[in-house]
Amino acid sequence: MAIVNVAIVDYGLGNLFSIQRAFDSLGANSCITEKPEELTAADKIVLPGVGAFEEGMCRLRKNGLMEALIAVKVMGKPILGICLGMQLLMSESEENGLHSGLDFLTGRVVRFTPCINPDERYKIPHICWNSIQRPDEAEDTWSRSVLSGIPGGAFMYFAHSYYVEITGNNDLLAKTSYGVDHFASVVQKDNVAGCQFHPERSGEQGLQILNNFVNG
Repeated sequence: MAIVNVAIVDYGLGNLFSIQRAFDSLGANSCITEKPEELTAADKIVLPGVGAFEEGMCRLRKNGLMEALIAVKVMGKPILGICLGMQLLMSESEENGLHSGLDFLTGRVVRFTPCINPDERYKIPHICWNSIQRPDEAEDTWSRSVLSGIPGGAFMYFAHSYYVEITGNNDLLAKTSYGVDHFASVVQKDNVAGCQFHPERSGEQGLQILNNFVNG
């Protein structure tokens, strides 16, 4: 089996080495890069990140990485967004004003609803292990996706203050609840997928998701 070349986008936001170690443990040939030409040359592309949406988009534009990601999408190469990276795949974000995203998937990034009932006692940001659920328990859509082999209700590690409201229901693979909000935790459309949680920090099942991406 040929070795898969995975390019991890470096635009200055996030701990990229833990993601690289995860892919290397799966036998992929991964590189952390800020060079657009290395993105377009790779077999598969990972867009990670933590932090603010606006800053993330500004850095992608400044380094010519936004154009490279658009080119990669048009080429049909698989793209995986992680945490902020998943949010950047969306149409727009309400974080600190209204900002346009890559628009690879139709959705909006919004802030969690603050806790107003002292008996509920949930905090923002959402930093914890939480479960991912099928939108429709009667329909098995995961076997044909990055979630192949993952059981419904599996727990993943989340760390975020904003979440994705997905517009295209067919793009929603998994949902998660926190406080009074229900949000998209995994999305996939054609060659583009996203995880709101950190698969590289989510144990064996998180590694299974990355393995599905590498070998899918």
